[in-house]
Amino acid sequence: MPASEDSITIRVADTIGGLIQFWGFKRGMGRLWTILYLSEEPMSAVELQERLAMSAGAVSMHVGELVKWGVVKKTWVPGERKDFYEPETSVWKMVSRVFRERELAQIRGAIEVFEGALAELGKSDKKRVKLLAERIDSLLQLARVGEALLSAVLDGRKIDLGPIREFSGA
Repeated sequence: MPASEDSITIRVADTIGGLIQFWGFKRGMGRLWTILYLSEEPMSAVELQERLAMSAGAVSMHVGELVKWGVVKKTWVPGERKDFYEPETSVWKMVSRVFRERELAQIRGAIEVFEGALAELGKSDKKRVKLLAERIDSLLQLARVGEALLSAVLDGRKIDLGPIREFSGA
C-alpha cells in the first residue's frame, strides 16, 4: 500500500528538520518551513500547529525566527482576519544568505584574529614564537582559501582550485 501524501510530507519535513538542526538551527524551524514549502497555499499558525503537532508557542517562536531570516513571510488571505505564512521558495537564496551571514562572517572574523595574532608576535628568532607564527600563518592561509572559495560560490564565479591544490600540497 503506497504511503499517504501526508505521511510523505511529514517524513520530508522531519528530514529537513534534521538537516537544519545539523546546520545549527532549531529542528522545528526546518520542519515548519518544509510544511509551508510543500503546501500549495499559505497556512495559518493554527494549521501549522495541527499539522506538526506543535504548541502555539513553538510555532510562534519558529515562525518569528524564519521571518527574521527571510525564509518565511507573513501574507494576507482575502476574507481572513488571521495571519498566514508562505515560504521563500528559492532554496539557493536561503542557503546563500546563511552562508553570507554566518559562515563567511565566521571565516572573516578568524582571518582578522589570525592577522592580529601574527602582528602581535612580530618577527622573532625564538624557536617557540617562530613555530607559533608559522602555524598561525598556515591557519590564516587556509582561512583565506576558504573565504575565496565560499565567495566564488556565492558570487557565481568559477572556482579556482589552484589555491586549494597549493595549500593541500596536491
